[in-house]
Amino acid sequence: MNSLIKLELVRALRNRKAMFFSVLYPSLLFLLIAGNASSTEKLGDTGLTLPTYMMVSMASFGALTAVLMGNSERIAREREGGWVRQLRLTTLPGRGYVLAKTASAAVVSLPSIVIVFVVAAAVKDVRLDAWQWLALTGGIWAGSLVFAALGVALGYLATGDAVRPITMIVYFGLSMLGGLWMPTTTFPGWLQDISRWVPTHAYASLGQAIEQSRTPHTQDLVILAVSFAVFAGGAAWLYRKDTLKA
Repeated sequence: MNSLIKLELVRALRNRKAMFFSVLYPSLLFLLIAGNASSTEKLGDTGLTLPTYMMVSMASFGALTAVLMGNSERIAREREGGWVRQLRLTTLPGRGYVLAKTASAAVVSLPSIVIVFVVAAAVKDVRLDAWQWLALTGGIWAGSLVFAALGVALGYLATGDAVRPITMIVYFGLSMLGGLWMPTTTFPGWLQDISRWVPTHAYASLGQAIEQSRTPHTQDLVILAVSFAVFAGGAAWLYRKDTLKA
């Protein structure tokens, strides 16, 4: 299992196109959304400026992009190409495959988070305490594992031709409903009620809690923990199911 994890890490870092898209895309979106926003005016009752608020949203969005978009399609292609069939001849358990894919996706997500933070600090003068920068980096990075597991599950849920549109629907749905592109306070009341149960909303709320120097809501932590268990368990189950079909 360790050898597979190392192989997946090397493959992820060599994919320069995916790295470029995942790292720069969220930073450009941040500049597009918050570029002309005031660096002193507070956003509603959050106590945060729009650049500070959107910094966490875009860092979370960048991590989501890194772990979800490339992972699902790559896995589906590997299934069709016979690579997964070769792995079945080894003693690798389903959880080992899921762990390897999740770990490689997490490596790609870290630069996208850091670059958004650097751009926000340099361009929009976002200032936080040292512990907050560290906690934000660690929290958003760890939270991305939830969606890395989802990417693995989607890769086993559909074929190579069908996985891209399915992933895009999930990707944009999670981003919009989770409030990663705009504050959920701008949503109608009924949509705000729905968004509170979306894992991406809990994901972004975790970072916003750190910015506000408060303890994250228990509901958000539970949603993330349950989502990870469901996605990782589903990925392992689909892996075993695909093995039985072969």
